Amino acid sequence: MKRLHPIMLAGTGSDVGKSILATALCRIFLQDGYHPAPFKAQNMALNSYATPEGLEIGRAQAVQAEAAGVPCHTDMNPLLLKPQSDHTSQVVLNGRPIGNRDAYDFWRKAPSKPIHPNIPMIDFRHEVCAAFDRLNARYNPIVMEGAGSISELNLRDHDLVNMPMARHADADVILVGDIDRGGVFASVYGSIALQTPEDHQRIKGIIINKFRGDLRLFEDGRKMLEDLCGVPVLGVVPYYKDIHIEEEDSVDLSGKLKVKSEQFTANKVSVAVVLLRHLSNFTDFNVLERDPRVHLFYTNNTDDLLKSDIIILPGSKSTLSDLYELRRNGVAQALVRAHREGATVMGICGGYQMMGMEVLDPQHIEGNIERLPGLGLLPVSTTITEEKTTRQVTFEGGMTGYEIHCGETHPCNDAKDRPLVTFDDGTPDGYWVSDKCMGTYIHGILDNAAFIDTLLKPFAEKLAERSQSFDYLSFKEQQYNLLADHVRQHLNMERLYQILTNS
Repeated sequence: MKRLHPIMLAGTGSDVGKSILATALCRIFLQDGYHPAPFKAQNMALNSYATPEGLEIGRAQAVQAEAAGVPCHTDMNPLLLKPQSDHTSQVVLNGRPIGNRDAYDFWRKAPSKPIHPNIPMIDFRHEVCAAFDRLNARYNPIVMEGAGSISELNLRDHDLVNMPMARHADADVILVGDIDRGGVFASVYGSIALQTPEDHQRIKGIIINKFRGDLRLFEDGRKMLEDLCGVPVLGVVPYYKDIHIEEEDSVDLSGKLKVKSEQFTANKVSVAVVLLRHLSNFTDFNVLERDPRVHLFYTNNTDDLLKSDIIILPGSKSTLSDLYELRRNGVAQALVRAHREGATVMGICGGYQMMGMEVLDPQHIEGNIERLPGLGLLPVSTTITEEKTTRQVTFEGGMTGYEIHCGETHPCNDAKDRPLVTFDDGTPDGYWVSDKCMGTYIHGILDNAAFIDTLLKPFAEKLAERSQSFDYLSFKEQQYNLLADHVRQHLNMERLYQILTNS
């Protein structure tokens, strides 16, 4: 296939739909015979994923790689920031955590000292550019994604992910504006007008995203934008509700919180996911959300928890902080009571750690709390460690998942080893007390139909008319194709290919 220029989807702001459009283009280019790959120089998200090599990247780039039909790799997201508070983030470089960085130090001034005593000074710009160069040598085209707004003038000198990255890649930039939030003319025009002359010339097209209503009503608006900006509008993409692509961050989580406990029905198993302050990897529950046998909702309401059949304690970016809050707000006591009254309680990653007898942090890796008693539902003790475990795993009959956690968990109080599962390499994982009490470090364990069937088995009486499990892999492929069809229908692909081949 002819070599295409790299393409960057830049935004007028956050949550305008850059990630979804990048996913769509990855699938469209694959359908059209190319060999695409995604790239985002720097991402900020709690939802991450483990590559086949056991390294960590942002979940969005893993999803985009899946849409592109290629294995995910750290070069697709060389720099990942995982917020730990309002002011600090864990920095993951080329898939490995290298320490925590204060936001001011990261964004507003050149670092005056190494990020960690044992790690030399790092030139992040060099690292992300090198990752792009490696990726660009292997794939065609590279579908790049910017971050937030491209017109944050106060951050321009230290920007690693937007226009400076586009200049390095010699990419054609397509600006994405969200019409649903209002002010699209000002945001698109202003974003372009605030660019330097060099960067202004690099913006080759505009996409108006999340349009609601009759598209004919925006024909005049389209012409006005082109006249104002001197840049063609390549498409107006309508808002959709019936296509389901895995989300990345808390902005997308907010939509899930609208599902209420009152909506359960008598012939579905009610599954409550405990709503933590630092909840991470909520994509663990995408399959259960779509399983016709299940009604899943997020809550920290104790009454809702006590009415649920299954309660899942999810992953957390700050296990001790969230455990402290659960004990303070009464949720911890409600979980213990719910289990005593017959509910299943399952913990994943940080939730697994909280279900044990205690969580220890003697090195103050997470903060100032050195020890907290856990829920006492599992006879295990966890010590938070500086070294992070990241790897993909296979277990019991071809089921798969991945680990991303800091901490080691072992049986305590003379308890015997009773792992929930055993990996193909012989490593045990998690702890099993009964079919209604268990914990695991495996993210994605609930993507496996066989495990879901086991989890739901104690509630078989509710499922007499809903015995069929959910094929998530086929579902995801269908959704990528539906997304590609939707975007292709409303995007001038012929014009886009002309832009990407014009030297």
